[in-house]
Amino acid sequence: MELEKNLVSGSMSLLVMKLLEDGDLYGYQMIAELRRRSDDTFRLKAGTLYPLLHGLEQRGLVTAYERTAESGKTRRYYHLTKQGRDALQEKENAWHAYAQAVGRVLKGGACLA
Repeated sequence: MELEKNLVSGSMSLLVMKLLEDGDLYGYQMIAELRRRSDDTFRLKAGTLYPLLHGLEQRGLVTAYERTAESGKTRRYYHLTKQGRDALQEKENAWHAYAQAVGRVLKGGACLA
């Protein structure tokens, strides 16, 4: 099943920040981990990821630093800041409220519980 692009793009910053909650990652790691955690549903491309990361960095939600790998290749790692953790919590809360509302509509009515 193919997901609508606007559904995916609207939630991508939430998903990327969630990946960084567990530790610093470089771009390819994020792409691979997102695919793995989503059972291959989310196939993020570098051309989508890096502008998103730069936007998060400009807003102070992530920071970036470079580290040389054992292979000698320099990689740019991303780190979720305190401000980013707070924003992630807000985004998660908003997502859960949204998902519950959608679920109620799909069930055919409001849940009284």
